[in-house]
Amino acid sequence: MLKGFRNFLLKELKELARDPKILLGIVIVPLILFPVLGGIMGYAAQSAKESAAKANFVVVNNDRGEWSYVFMKFLSDSGAKVFVEESVELSDEKLLELLSKYNVAQVLEIPRGFSSNVTMHAKDHNVTASVKFYVYVTTTNIFDTAKSLSIDVVVTQFNRALAPDILNVKKSTVVKGEVKRGVDPAMVSGLMISQSIALPIAIMILLVYSVQIAATSVAMEKEEKTLETLLTLPIDRLTILFGKLSGSVIIAAVGAVAYMIGYVYLMQSLISGTSTTFAATVDLASLGLAPSFLGYILLGISLFVTMLSALALAVILSAFAGDVRSAQSLVGYIYPIIFLPTFALMYIDINTLPYALRLLLYAIPFSHPIIASKAVVMGDYITPVLGILYVSFFTVALMYAASRLFATEKILTAKLRFKGSMKYGKTTEEF
Repeated sequence: MLKGFRNFLLKELKELARDPKILLGIVIVPLILFPVLGGIMGYAAQSAKESAAKANFVVVNNDRGEWSYVFMKFLSDSGAKVFVEESVELSDEKLLELLSKYNVAQVLEIPRGFSSNVTMHAKDHNVTASVKFYVYVTTTNIFDTAKSLSIDVVVTQFNRALAPDILNVKKSTVVKGEVKRGVDPAMVSGLMISQSIALPIAIMILLVYSVQIAATSVAMEKEEKTLETLLTLPIDRLTILFGKLSGSVIIAAVGAVAYMIGYVYLMQSLISGTSTTFAATVDLASLGLAPSFLGYILLGISLFVTMLSALALAVILSAFAGDVRSAQSLVGYIYPIIFLPTFALMYIDINTLPYALRLLLYAIPFSHPIIASKAVVMGDYITPVLGILYVSFFTVALMYAASRLFATEKILTAKLRFKGSMKYGKTTEEF
């Protein structure tokens, strides 16, 4: 029916298989990227599971009755490490003091009347006992919700052992040193997770588009043979380079501004959408989960310098391409170092990783806008500033390398050639 189709198909497959750029992007990168991500997420999930199984509690026993000690023993038998304080007026200041003193993230208060209510439940099922539970939310780790789930498991088991619905939990959340009474920590963690997923995705898309713009701009000049004409004009070659970069920087700046406008809108939507969720007038802003004006500024600067580094790297790589198609293939090598930190930091907090992995992620410049987006929410401004300084230094180094390349004739003849690839033939310059 289609004469010669089989032979033509085999020819196409052989040509594509010989192209190392296709082999790298389609086969090798997924085989490396996804196992690495799986290992990182598996480590984070296992750490969270172990942390929940061996949770540390400060139990403030203000009841000191028989059933309060029964409940504490039940809590201890579940595998939790319990630090006991008795007859303590649990004000906000005292709560923060206990969290710091025992270096824990969970405080459980057994209020006065707990034992009598448990005893009365046998006569009147409408009478129930309650405990007050406080969780210090410090990260946007998607597995961090295990903190608030551990007490739910204990209470469920306690009710199953005695009587259904005999015990309930009144939860509160500690955020950035402030106690938000009556606010479920699981709900707070969920809101933080929602923004920790949305922001990296937006950053990743913005970086990918920026790289494509810069690569196409340089490659079109080489493909249409206009670069030679530009280089013969009586202007400094660095002027051409910085003209290219400046145009891309303006586009990057517009993208950064658009990103920040979208991000502000996202946060306002979350605030307005969740303000009726909580019982009182609690929203993301009052919880301190909306970045301050300084936080927005630092996040915008971090995103801008990171985009600038991506543009400089794209310009250098596209200089080794003879046409737009080759440039698009070459800048594809940048994508794994954009995707890896994006998906890793989307679900986990960098401080929960082993030291070597933390260093690796910090070394990747494209990690820093995502790290900054999480840091400013928690009121940490030192981390974004350090990230901006590092990425700025990295960008200056790339721009210096690009300037050296444009100052020589190599910009016209240089091509990136893989040993063993017979498709492209010899080049004037090999790197």
